[in-house]
Amino acid sequence: MAAVERPRTAPRAADPHISIVIPIYNEQAILHAAIVDLRERLKPLGWSYEVILAENGSKDRTIEIGHELAAKYGDPGDGQVKIISMGEPNYGKALKQGILLARGDIVLCDEIDLCDTDFHKRAVEILETGAADLVIGSKLASGAADERPLIRHAASIAYSTLLKVMLGFRGTDTHGLKAFRRNALIDTVRACLVDKDVFASEFVIRADRGGVPIQEIPVHVIEKRPPSINLFKRVPNVMKSLGKLTWAIRVRG
Repeated sequence: MAAVERPRTAPRAADPHISIVIPIYNEQAILHAAIVDLRERLKPLGWSYEVILAENGSKDRTIEIGHELAAKYGDPGDGQVKIISMGEPNYGKALKQGILLARGDIVLCDEIDLCDTDFHKRAVEILETGAADLVIGSKLASGAADERPLIRHAASIAYSTLLKVMLGFRGTDTHGLKAFRRNALIDTVRACLVDKDVFASEFVIRADRGGVPIQEIPVHVIEKRPPSINLFKRVPNVMKSLGKLTWAIRVRG
């Protein structure tokens, strides 16, 4: 009896080495240019990477532009762009989902108004030498340059101080640029209970409390556009979320 030949399936493209996750909200003014520029600046590095745009509740053309970028750079080779959408303004939920969907051995968490390839390069070098499993780009560490408006710099200092007092945070910064080895920290991501503005803080603090090797490196931050959400309007929600975070860490553990 002749053997039945099974239908062949197309080979799966190799997973990228690096995943870059970027939360986006009402970014129609800079999204296309930022991604095109990011790809151009990454090209000399020769990385195998993907970009995951984690959209959350935009009211402008951000989603449409994101899909245009995904169509333009849709090949599963180096530099593929993907977009996911949460359907609600929730930075932490979008960032967490983007991380969970990332396929790279190394995950870079970036901001669309930064796309700091200098940080990317330095962080990846640290991770690949085994010197740390998590690298944080700090706006407040010695050697950093924060050229945002003074009120935003002061707010970052105040928030970091609250984390130190309420949760024993030992670093200088939890928000913004981060890079980590996915296998070492994916369970930490899954364990996080709080979303919105303080997901990133819970992630860093849980990693620190869990003994993960962490290294901070100073970064240079320049504001390319005003914040998507007014700083003072964010304060009540941040304080509420900070209370939830304290409960999640101190009580739930």
